[in-house]
Amino acid sequence: MARFVFITGGVVSSLGKGLASAALGALLQARGYSVRLRKLDPYLNVDPGTMSPFEHGEVFVTDDGAETDLDLGHYERFTGVPARKTDSVSSGRIYSDVLEKERRGDYLGKTIQVVPHVTNQIKDFISIGEDEVDFMLCEIGGTVGDIEGLPFFEAIRQFAHDKPRGQCIFMHLTLLPYLAASGELKTKPTQHSVKELQSIGIAPDILVCRSEQPIPEKEREKIALFCNVRKQSVVAAYDLRSIYEAPLAYHREGLDQAVLDAFGISPAPAPKLEVWHDVYDRIHNPEGEVKVAIVGKYTQLEDAYKSIAEALTHGGMANRVKVRVEWVDAELFDHEDATPHLEGFHAILVPGGFGERGTEGKIKAAQFAREKKIPYLGICLGMQMAVIEAARNVAGLTKAGSEEFDHEAGQKRFEPVVYHLKEWVQGNHTVARKADDDKGGTMRLGAYNASLKEGSKVAAVYGTTTIEERHRHRYEVDIKYRDVLEQAGLKFSGMSPDGKLPEIVEWDNHPWFIGVQFHPELKSKPFAPHPLFADFVRAAVETSRLV
Repeated sequence: MARFVFITGGVVSSLGKGLASAALGALLQARGYSVRLRKLDPYLNVDPGTMSPFEHGEVFVTDDGAETDLDLGHYERFTGVPARKTDSVSSGRIYSDVLEKERRGDYLGKTIQVVPHVTNQIKDFISIGEDEVDFMLCEIGGTVGDIEGLPFFEAIRQFAHDKPRGQCIFMHLTLLPYLAASGELKTKPTQHSVKELQSIGIAPDILVCRSEQPIPEKEREKIALFCNVRKQSVVAAYDLRSIYEAPLAYHREGLDQAVLDAFGISPAPAPKLEVWHDVYDRIHNPEGEVKVAIVGKYTQLEDAYKSIAEALTHGGMANRVKVRVEWVDAELFDHEDATPHLEGFHAILVPGGFGERGTEGKIKAAQFAREKKIPYLGICLGMQMAVIEAARNVAGLTKAGSEEFDHEAGQKRFEPVVYHLKEWVQGNHTVARKADDDKGGTMRLGAYNASLKEGSKVAAVYGTTTIEERHRHRYEVDIKYRDVLEQAGLKFSGMSPDGKLPEIVEWDNHPWFIGVQFHPELKSKPFAPHPLFADFVRAAVETSRLV
């Protein structure tokens, strides 16, 4: 049976619960234990799939097609354990399931209440797969005291009460603000946060305190005394230059030892941290630098492209260079020349997105990269924009565009080289979709295979002709334009196994220009960089040497 660690947060949001959870998972793995990480989010959306990236950052997609919180990306990047649908749940999903059961009559006429029906549904979710791993780490979104989070806090309190003593512990993240005027770290916010947690029946076993300053011994003792935890269980979390320092930093502060002590595991295996020392070395001792432009429309919030930024970092680590990313708003050159904005970069990446806003700028970015022979990686919409650019400017289809933009405008303006995907094969059955279906969960989601063309650039990058990558899209390049585009020089070098859906395009006469319909960034890790990103950064390094 798994041991459970419940991770909560207080004082303010965005303290780094996801990062702390992921780092703890990596440290437990380094000691030889198997782990799985879960996220329980109190918002009422069924999943983040319909949220604006400005609201919630990127949507992370799992192999089995779940649209989840970006923290699951941290979990995968730090532990290498592929997340599943059962690793992410929201209040919206919990309430939906409870109401479906009520409509079916599963509750046999009972009055449905938060306790016990909603809390039981949450506990059932937490229990899934508990016999598969040594440790289950469950992060509760939001902060203690949020009204929408109360059912989750009550559920984990009950869950720990139901389990044998010593099978569940609670880890609470708080803030120790530094007041420059008085020159002090203040412990009162942490005390109040713990008091709030205790008032709902949860006593933290470990406190992780975010702080800009070292925590003096006197303050550590004060926190331990007033919050009723052992002094060794007050763990400092300082700001880091890179998130990938977190496993080593938390190990130095004794987080993994505090967790093992709380479970009474002694003696515990010593951690093998060589992989993280190598990661640290590659980040902090680069042998060069490249500049990469990310041309997108959510550039005001970097979390909107979190996995892409991290995958570029991993690609830099693979080549022992620092990747300096600059965010370029695609709308800047919707109506002006792209050249002044893109000159000086060693590579250009155009990420995914939804809607027409900013797309003419992305098309100009693809044109600039093609004409100037700058390495280009187009992901999802970024591939579609590269195809539209090729159709308009090389293949002579001057009205080329996407059906998505016509649907949005309510009138036909373009020749749709990109169309609404109405059916596709998933496993051994066909999935059908209509343009007016509900928006949530109706895309082509999750892992699908693709077949790569022998001798293509992309087959050389992957070192194989069969790959599996994660998708999240409802529009697709129309295969009927393949011949005219290939005659123009844009090769369809990757296709779905049935040969109907284009997965990858590349320019024949370009040093490195690849567009992919899937999201390779979702599978990249610091200790296993994705081959596309590793080779994209390698091409950027070559470009930097030519400049």
